[in-house]
Amino acid sequence: MKKKRLVILGGGESGVGTALLGKAKGYDVFVSDKGTIKEKYKEVLIHNEIEWEEQMHTESKILNANVVMKSPGIPEKIALIQQLIQKDVPVISEIEFASKYTNATIVGITGSNGKTTTATLTNHILKQELNVGLAGNIGDSFAKQVLQEDCKNYVLEISSFQLDGIVDFKPQIAVITNITPDHLDRYDYQFENYIASKFNIAKNQTKEDYLIFDADDEVITSWLKAHPVQSTLLPFSLVKTIENGAYLDKENIIITIDNNHIIMPTSKLALEGKHNVKNAMAASTVAHLLKIRKQTIRESLENFQGVEHRLEHVLKINKVQYINDSKATNVNATYYALESMDSPTVWIVGGVDKGNNYQELFSFVNEKVKAIICLGVDNEKLMNTFGGMVDVIVETQFMSEAIKIAYKVAQSGDTVLLSPACASFDLFENYEDRGRQFKDAVRNL
Repeated sequence: MKKKRLVILGGGESGVGTALLGKAKGYDVFVSDKGTIKEKYKEVLIHNEIEWEEQMHTESKILNANVVMKSPGIPEKIALIQQLIQKDVPVISEIEFASKYTNATIVGITGSNGKTTTATLTNHILKQELNVGLAGNIGDSFAKQVLQEDCKNYVLEISSFQLDGIVDFKPQIAVITNITPDHLDRYDYQFENYIASKFNIAKNQTKEDYLIFDADDEVITSWLKAHPVQSTLLPFSLVKTIENGAYLDKENIIITIDNNHIIMPTSKLALEGKHNVKNAMAASTVAHLLKIRKQTIRESLENFQGVEHRLEHVLKINKVQYINDSKATNVNATYYALESMDSPTVWIVGGVDKGNNYQELFSFVNEKVKAIICLGVDNEKLMNTFGGMVDVIVETQFMSEAIKIAYKVAQSGDTVLLSPACASFDLFENYEDRGRQFKDAVRNL
């Protein structure tokens, strides 16, 4: 019998992980990347005798696939993907492919913001008592973990691009942290398309499965009214009283599932900010569903260190606090960052604008921001938007220069905040690279 052909577009972490799993499951595997494949991934492919190519897509070797796994970074609109779709070749994501080969309990976490923190925090709590892997948009690829470790539980951080490529994938527990306009360039500038994409996380769920979501998020609640799901709903809220789910009562988080209550004081949370109270609610609700002891949940929330590049306190120099929030790649993430500032702020912003509307930041900028440093190839929109709001607004294309300017402008008691509200690809490899350059420049002051 002829082997089924699995073609993988994109030779990064998810692509190479899928290639390894595919080969182990008896597929004829081919990896094709239009860019260059990193050396460490090439070595894995060569060592495992998996055929690959880079800097091109050979159509004859791709269009004969039985199934195609495409990297989340590749838009569906490109001609090659359209040809595959016309030929009825399934084009799926890594999580769709890998989930078929595990019987693990899957916790799927998506949202415009907070998903990395919520996924990392959920994993931090669960691993105290359960065998659990963290994957998806984060860490080692899900497919590779399914092949090498096959944990009993997985926490997956899942982007909308990954959810676009699912057919049967179904997490037993789904979390939607929030939905705000992001990546609209990939969704024909239609917010509805992006929302629908996020809700794919629940599309195969039944009433035995759970959907945990932010009940204060109007986008989510109105979508659920118009498009009911099968899942058992467990909302969380900072302002409403919730019967089944989580809510804030003065200084305590109250979680109720099937009349079973947990009470947790917010004063002891390691992470600051209202948005982190929500992330803690979501993670604790998951832990509660998976029967983690209350004491373990409380202790884990108190000792969690947070995520690199997300409101990360780097150094204090001359009584000025430098904070790295490079992971804020959209306006809503920067909203949370500015909201949590309680001192005059020198704000470093800019990069690749994905159709940003900065209006929701105006009140914070007027109230808290003393200077703006625009760090991008094209800063015109930022200069026009914020030029009249602050006394000092400058632009640069070098992180080192941005930090030198910030150092000159900031006075004792101020904060220097890198929270770009934009993607990083104009000047940096990715948001991690941007965050590390920020930290290096601060340490070199």
